[in-house]
Amino acid sequence: MHTVDIKSEEGSSDYQPSPVVGGGQGSINGSGREAQGEPDPIVDRKTSSTAKLNWKSVSATLLLTYQSFGVVYGDLSTSPLYVYKSIFVGNLQDHQNPDAIFGAFSLIFWTLTLIPLLKYVFIVLSADDNGEGGSFALYSLLCRYAKFSLLPNQQAADEELSTYRNGPSRQSSVALPLKKFIEKHKRSRTVLLLVVLFGACMVIGDGVITPAISVLSSLSGLEAANKEVTQGVIILIACVILVGLFALQHVGTRRVAFLFAPVVVIWLLAIFIIGLYNIIHWNPRIVTALSPYYIFKFFKKTGKDGWISLGGVLLSITGTEAMYADIGHFTALPIKIAFSCIVYPCLVVQYMGQAAFLSKNIDSIPRSFYASIPDAVFWPVFVIATLASIVGSQAIITATFSIVKQCHALGCFPRVKVVHTSKNIYGQIYIPEINWILMIITLAIAVGFQDTTEIGNAYGLACMTVMFVTTFLMALVIVFVWQRSTILAVAFLLFGLIEGVYLSAALMKVPQGGWVSLVLAFVFMAIMYVWHYGMQKKYNFDLHNKVPLKWLIGLGPSLGIVRVHGIGLIYSELATGVPAIFSHFVTNLPAFHQVLVFVCVKSVPVPYVPPEERFLIGRVCPRPYRMYRCIARYGYKDLQRDNGNFEDLLIQSIAEFIQMEAVEPQASGSEAGSFDGRMAVISTKDIQSTSSLIVSEEDYGVNNSIQSSKSLTLQSLRSAYEDEHPQVRRRQVRFQVAENPGMDPAVSEELSDLIQAKEAGVAYIMGHSYVKARRSSSFLKKLFIDIGYSFLRKNCRGPAVALNIPHISLIEVGMIYHV
Repeated sequence: MHTVDIKSEEGSSDYQPSPVVGGGQGSINGSGREAQGEPDPIVDRKTSSTAKLNWKSVSATLLLTYQSFGVVYGDLSTSPLYVYKSIFVGNLQDHQNPDAIFGAFSLIFWTLTLIPLLKYVFIVLSADDNGEGGSFALYSLLCRYAKFSLLPNQQAADEELSTYRNGPSRQSSVALPLKKFIEKHKRSRTVLLLVVLFGACMVIGDGVITPAISVLSSLSGLEAANKEVTQGVIILIACVILVGLFALQHVGTRRVAFLFAPVVVIWLLAIFIIGLYNIIHWNPRIVTALSPYYIFKFFKKTGKDGWISLGGVLLSITGTEAMYADIGHFTALPIKIAFSCIVYPCLVVQYMGQAAFLSKNIDSIPRSFYASIPDAVFWPVFVIATLASIVGSQAIITATFSIVKQCHALGCFPRVKVVHTSKNIYGQIYIPEINWILMIITLAIAVGFQDTTEIGNAYGLACMTVMFVTTFLMALVIVFVWQRSTILAVAFLLFGLIEGVYLSAALMKVPQGGWVSLVLAFVFMAIMYVWHYGMQKKYNFDLHNKVPLKWLIGLGPSLGIVRVHGIGLIYSELATGVPAIFSHFVTNLPAFHQVLVFVCVKSVPVPYVPPEERFLIGRVCPRPYRMYRCIARYGYKDLQRDNGNFEDLLIQSIAEFIQMEAVEPQASGSEAGSFDGRMAVISTKDIQSTSSLIVSEEDYGVNNSIQSSKSLTLQSLRSAYEDEHPQVRRRQVRFQVAENPGMDPAVSEELSDLIQAKEAGVAYIMGHSYVKARRSSSFLKKLFIDIGYSFLRKNCRGPAVALNIPHISLIEVGMIYHV
């Protein structure tokens, strides 16, 4: 066990690591023969062992590369279905000639080269947050290297996490004033959060639009093959596929992605071969369009109409953001290999082949992809295209689930049910409420628009906005996290200049369908902001209405009330201090448990918190009071309390903390000193190695909170509950204090009291809050709090459900918050 004593008062940066308690880390040394000139037989096997290790590494990388096709590239690889059709619409119909075709291909080629290849593969994929990617990963990095976060309960102790990876504090002379300005002004930090949330909302909008445009575009081949197939039939088939797609989301993407990875690979090879055939058969001169000179000719002839057509060109890179967002599943190297060696060349050859075909068949532009397919392979390619579009749609839906979970972890989204579909990969999740909402909106878009061109306008606007936000955040990361020259950040912003041109063209198509992305983004953003605003106001109320510790100590160890048997876990969002619900409960019911633990479950700006660093344990009052504090820290991708042994780990951690105080007197403070200040990181990885507790296990039903109760009423309730839930079984953990003559009697007595309280049962005390705006508040604040936040709170899952707290052991304390 490894423990570190940390000063953890809110806002304090004065914390020092204490000596290690318990078992230390050992090191394995060689025999020393090499130093004495003697041969070591192990050295002879080094070459073969290294070769085996390298082969394992290479094979693992290749396997991840293969799997990435089924998750990352389904969206990007199906773009050839609709790009040329979307470019040559509107006023550009008057410029449908071979020169314009050559210019359009040149634009597509250089767009693919500059943004996905140069920007993402060579630069952005290097900016991971402990292996995680996406706009929230960049925001998380910025919040750790600078004080940009708006999370209310951040502590200096969080910086001791091994995954925090804090860098040097040195900043360039140009970047330092900007950093201080953002840290000093809350409005600038709010604007930064709003930018991140806006990008996240656009990703959610992408998750709605992608299935609609991908499935409709793939099914357009039916209309191309048979003129008798009406648009209504295609819409009906698309709706059936979309309903089936969303209905299968609960299965999880891991198996489906592995199964459908061959579909994307076969699709890429198919479009590569077809493109190569069209180049050779129709117009080999298309190779010259790789020169940017044709872009100049294109804009010279088309002018403003050519600029507006960029809204169609950017559809060739939709799905690029998935490369960065899904880096946590596959790591950067496999994604780079897959795109550079397979996806990029296949897409370039396919777009080149379509351009070669269209340069000789101008009338085929409205059905460019399916018209360019040779008749002999039309139907096989149609089937593969449909399957590939389904795979691409599923990938972005899963990414939407991840975004919603990250927003919730940062306090910016209402509580929803999160189902983990993989025991090994926490990032693979399913959110039922979001899934069905997405399905309804997707069906509405497919039925309402029916035209892939208008849906493509909304699609392009959503994707380009996300890329623009990523460029902006990445420039800040270069300065504040990588601590490079601001000149490099400005140079990187050139990508933002290019994306800004594309974004301006996409904004011109807002009346022709682009408004859908903006409406969806603003609706989801309003939900996020109202929820975050309400949560902040509620937290500030708790912070300013804490129970004074001096008043609590003045009541004495009995607190002036009856201390009944058992453990009371008092949940609060406060990381320090005693919450107001405690005094409210005691005032109305003057009895409390003999052991009190104030529990704070909080999110920290890291993707994962190692289990051995999860718990911060401290003492709230002097030892006779039997009052403790536990802070359970989770990253924005961590799985919260799903293993069912939270109470057992908590008891063991408190017992370890009690023993640590006996070894380290400085950790306990003094009777007149400041309690609730010093806390310790208690490792749960190997907690029994130094513990004086004897742990035994046996099977039992769910309700351990009242199993030892002498009340016949409670026993009957327990029996009824177990009869209704016979399938829920787990291991019961029982504790005993080991006989140790050298143990301090006070420590032994406190451990015994803790175990007796655990045997008597555990009760969960939570506040049931009603947040209302003060009468003197502005109309806008009343609108946000009394209507918006109140509606969201009533229609989302309660905190007890989100934390998997057993309902039969839950005590809710009603509280009215006037904020």
